Amino acid sequence: MPIKAVVWGENVHEQENAVVRGIYPDGMHETIAKALNTGDGIKATTATLQQPEHGLTEARLAETDVLLWWGHAAHGKVSDAVVERVATRVWEGMGLIVLHSGHYSKIFKRLMGTPCSLKWREAGERERLWVINRNHPIVAGLGEALELEQSEMYGEPFAVPEPDETVFVSWYEGGEVFRSGLCYKRGAGRIFYFSPGHETYPIFHNPEIHTVLRNAVNWAHNPAPAWKSITDAPNVPVSEAREAIEQKGPRLHADGEEGYR
Repeated sequence: MPIKAVVWGENVHEQENAVVRGIYPDGMHETIAKALNTGDGIKATTATLQQPEHGLTEARLAETDVLLWWGHAAHGKVSDAVVERVATRVWEGMGLIVLHSGHYSKIFKRLMGTPCSLKWREAGERERLWVINRNHPIVAGLGEALELEQSEMYGEPFAVPEPDETVFVSWYEGGEVFRSGLCYKRGAGRIFYFSPGHETYPIFHNPEIHTVLRNAVNWAHNPAPAWKSITDAPNVPVSEAREAIEQKGPRLHADGEEGYR
């Protein structure tokens, strides 16, 4: 069975900016999905902000193994209900890959619990992404560094939690550095943040970027059944304890009663 990936694109700049439209006439989301579909074992489809429920209905997310997210100009237009729906699926085991300016998306901030702020500069600078974790599956097939002729500078400090693993560190022509490839786990779900992808440069046409994205989808995929009970908080009656016990002392709740949240 192929890994079912959904590439979510805000699809705003492609509609409003001639430069972006010239680089990505079908949208960045379609370009990314096409790159994913050139690899074995991945079936990628797309969803956009403008679709009902942003294309991320409960039924569709239930069938999604890995969700890729690109947003920038319309973070605030994303429904909070959809954000919570996506967060729950990540906790249950769906992989999430957050791209470029998606660091400020509601879903990434929700899962990180931090501002996710950074320094930035749009000057078409050269970016060198150093591979600092050579044995990580996300960098399989790459050399010691990945070069982008033009990129938007993202600089430290990057206000995110300490990652479980750092895969890339970027250097920019202006001298700044940035942790550009970060791995996290939330519940049963794996998350990869990857910073390249500014819309006015053809970054998502780069074959090495395609390699990273395909590797990341494979890494983020969790083949285990969804952990549907992860958000439950069951009240276990004394009679159902593994070992025989007696009720001792006063209590607030009766057997089977819901707790406070």
